[in-house]
Amino acid sequence: MSQLPFEKIKRDIYVRNLSKTDPKFGKIPTDRTTEELLDYGIINVDKPPGPTSHQVSAYVQKILKINKSGHSGTLDPKVTGVLPVAIGKATKVVQALLHAGKEYVGIMHLHNAVDPELIKETAKKFVGKIKQLPPIKSAVKRQWRFRTVYYFDMLEISEDNKDILFKLGCEAGTYVRKICHDFGQELKDKDGKPVGAHMSELRRTKAGPFNESTVIPLQDLADAYHYYKEENNDKYLRKLIQTLENGVSHLPKVWVLDTTVNTLCHGAQLKVPGISKLETKIEPEDLVAIMTLKDELVAFGIAKMRSKEMLNKEKGIAVKIERVFMAPGIYPKIERA
Repeated sequence: MSQLPFEKIKRDIYVRNLSKTDPKFGKIPTDRTTEELLDYGIINVDKPPGPTSHQVSAYVQKILKINKSGHSGTLDPKVTGVLPVAIGKATKVVQALLHAGKEYVGIMHLHNAVDPELIKETAKKFVGKIKQLPPIKSAVKRQWRFRTVYYFDMLEISEDNKDILFKLGCEAGTYVRKICHDFGQELKDKDGKPVGAHMSELRRTKAGPFNESTVIPLQDLADAYHYYKEENNDKYLRKLIQTLENGVSHLPKVWVLDTTVNTLCHGAQLKVPGISKLETKIEPEDLVAIMTLKDELVAFGIAKMRSKEMLNKEKGIAVKIERVFMAPGIYPKIERA
């Protein structure tokens, strides 16, 4: 089964300082009120064909009557599928999602028929690090750059050997439409001329930890909000809004002591004495999520030590903080005797 890189890593937990969390401070994410979720949640929208990703994000704002939202990873107007939209104060979490791997299922049309075995062999050339020139119409500067394709599976080939149903997992910022074009240039007919190809349909099936199992149409969101506001029934809306923490579920995690949380909220770096437990297989320069012992997201940052070093060292900076999510004062500073 093809998997994105973070899906392949199985992590255990090291305990550095076995500690309990005080129920007076913070809140288990799933215990947040509906109002808190509306200011601090993520909606996995099933983007329809037609609108831009930015327009879909704006629709979410309009439906929920909020002032702030942000999406993770732009989809072309014709492309459908997984589009996580962070709302309210959660918009900062899209940074952690922008660089996460993506998966797509699409149809590539070949301009001439080609032997299926040659198609499968050619697909192998597009797995790994590839050099890609973005399309003329793109949101980035048009210059050669490298991107990683994790898998490129040929799921089904039509009887006329022209239409290919494929599944592709890739690094963020990879242009799938360009891969289809380049694939057609790589495929040669019996005279040695490029066969040519173009992408006819595309759907995103994964964006980091979000996949099709939780996608919702915009109409369902509108209906759920109606029940919430007009009938005082938040049951449906709560099912559609995911906690902020789901947006970092793909990242390795470090849990900190209650007494450490507030210092991080005020801009301190995470030093090893403040760690309660952590996941294995963390490497320096990994993006790491820092959590409370109630599994609330405090911040994310760049690891400066390996997991075993965080476990065994007595001092030093374990994680350099990049972005703080939790407001100061939720976990008050606790004076030691």
